[in-house]
Amino acid sequence: MKKTALITGATSGIGRATAIKLSENGYNLILCGRRADRLNNLKADLSANVNVYTLTFDVRQRVEVEQQLNALPDDWKNIDILVNSAGNAHGLSSIQQGDIDDWDAMIDSNVKGLLYVSRAIIPQMVERRNGHIINISSVAGKKTYANGAVYCASKSAVESISEGMRLDLTEHGIKVTNIAPGAVHTEFSEVRFKGDKERAQKVYEGFEPLLPEDVADMVAYIVNVPERVTIADVVMYAKSQAGPTTIFKK
Repeated sequence: MKKTALITGATSGIGRATAIKLSENGYNLILCGRRADRLNNLKADLSANVNVYTLTFDVRQRVEVEQQLNALPDDWKNIDILVNSAGNAHGLSSIQQGDIDDWDAMIDSNVKGLLYVSRAIIPQMVERRNGHIINISSVAGKKTYANGAVYCASKSAVESISEGMRLDLTEHGIKVTNIAPGAVHTEFSEVRFKGDKERAQKVYEGFEPLLPEDVADMVAYIVNVPERVTIADVVMYAKSQAGPTTIFKK
């Protein structure tokens, strides 16, 4: 029987690349995101190989999350793999100049959204004594950098939540993996800089960043290791990156 993976943030970046990769590996997919048009296009692309179900909601909205996930059809309720990929960075400024709306957006999506989705999915994993949760964190969660205090804090929270999940869920046969990528060329910087594409592009100039497909490949590897193995924590850097803010550019 094919396994089912639920992926949040599936409309772009790492989430989208992970959906494509897992479809290639034969996983049925529940794809979640805010943009219905993108979800529908991705479903059309992947449905030739696997079964695909889409849910349109914002992980920041607790009621939406609960309503959508609780209303899954019976044949989609048993989720084997949960990939918490949804999340964003908003703004890049000192703490004294920070935009509180940006702070709320990051905490609500990166932390509370991850918790809302996980809380809805975990009980059936516990009941079946099987499952795998993969949380997409960031190297920013391992070392804080200037002008990024709240974003780094939100990703540090993901690191702590992943560790706590592992402590709570291992006895129930559930694996938990935290993946912390470095610089990945996605829409991340464009969102952070409020749609300023020129400024966003400069982030990735002078070196070869990771691609979303690189992280997706790691996800595919992790979910296919032997059942006896749990890969708990992964840090991924581009070859030219030595730390969260140390990138050697040409």
